[in-house]
Amino acid sequence: MSVISEQSLRGESLFTDLSADSEHWRPDEIDSLCMNCHRDGTTRLLLTRIPFFREVIVSSFSCPHCGWADTEIQSAGRIQDQGVCYTLRVRTKDDLNREVVKSDSATTRIPELDLEIPAFTQKGALSTIEGLLDRTVTGLEQDQPVRRALDPETADKINQFIQKLKKLKDVEEEFTLVIEDPSGNSFVENPVAPQKDEALTVTRFKRTAEQDVQLGLRAEDDSNDEPAAPDIDAMRNEVLTFKVNCPECNAPASTNMKLVQIPHFKEVIIMATNCEGCGYRTNEVKSGGATEEQGTKIALHITDPSDMTRDVLKSETCSVLIPELDFELGMAAISGKFTTVEGLLMDIKDLTVSRNPFCLGDSSNTERVEKIKAFGQKIDRIMAGEMDVHLILDDPAGNSYLQNVYAPEPDPEMTIERYTRSFEQNEDLGLNDMKTEGYQEDK
Repeated sequence: MSVISEQSLRGESLFTDLSADSEHWRPDEIDSLCMNCHRDGTTRLLLTRIPFFREVIVSSFSCPHCGWADTEIQSAGRIQDQGVCYTLRVRTKDDLNREVVKSDSATTRIPELDLEIPAFTQKGALSTIEGLLDRTVTGLEQDQPVRRALDPETADKINQFIQKLKKLKDVEEEFTLVIEDPSGNSFVENPVAPQKDEALTVTRFKRTAEQDVQLGLRAEDDSNDEPAAPDIDAMRNEVLTFKVNCPECNAPASTNMKLVQIPHFKEVIIMATNCEGCGYRTNEVKSGGATEEQGTKIALHITDPSDMTRDVLKSETCSVLIPELDFELGMAAISGKFTTVEGLLMDIKDLTVSRNPFCLGDSSNTERVEKIKAFGQKIDRIMAGEMDVHLILDDPAGNSYLQNVYAPEPDPEMTIERYTRSFEQNEDLGLNDMKTEGYQEDK
């Protein structure tokens, strides 16, 4: 069976939604050379779309002659705009059951054992924390018989290290697992979603030039010189358009960008993407100015349904909190956007309820699904004006905005607090290593 089906030739997507009920949901089979016995085997490819996650390619090879078998999972979606780093403090045996999507470009580290698994040394996998440990042990044990014959001393040291890895599964002491993926396509489960997971820290970062080369986004001989800055005055009077790939169907699309001045606030950049192929549309807002000297915390007491119409500018560095629901949404979980309070609450519900990958399929359980549904119902009550809550926008960069409907008079239901950023917040914003004076002397 050909990988390129008749539907794909007609312009339809190669990827189908993950479903056990679909009659068309079956793998494509390809005759392949077995690298173990060098005879013909069979590779099965399943191009599927995991609901509310990403498109993936699941491949499985089997040889009927020697019995060799192999499986692999690869991301078929686009490389994300930023890399992602998950830092998990494993405290109990339940943490070992957390589901993990680890791409082949991810680096895995356990600092307590000084263990690092570099990128592109293991295939992508959908597993658990315990599964990652077992996979590492299996890889180390693979060549032990040969090592014992050629270098017994090294084999003994590796065997001692393997015992330390196996002991981690008893969780007698806490240990740290770090998964850093410059492609942004790895994931670690938060079992208490939508609440904040105190044991899991998620940070996003800008890729280095070396990481871009590893991912194939830049040629090795590309110049490191930055392009000349555009004319800001000209940009204010025109809509800039540049070509991108649609994040949903990967078809060619266009993104429009415009500088806009928000009254009583500052200048921002509005970006809108429209795909004519699948109809996907999105908008994103980025700050057009510098990082403020102080962070800003805006607290709105929602007392009336009319509060839902207030304009909101949420930057990508802004966290959203609803104390009455014990809810916290970290920075970069939702991209920067210019919307309303109702639109922001709908985005929160969509992210935590409708698009939650662990509430569907085999990974879901009744207790978790009911908990997520109850949270979604509370969001609906807030939007209907039936719950008295506080909406807090905490932006350490100071680039978020909530409309004051009483302007220029103070708003009795809204407070604005400016505060000095902590060292950790400056680190997340990349300000600690930024040097704006005397930097030429270091060259």
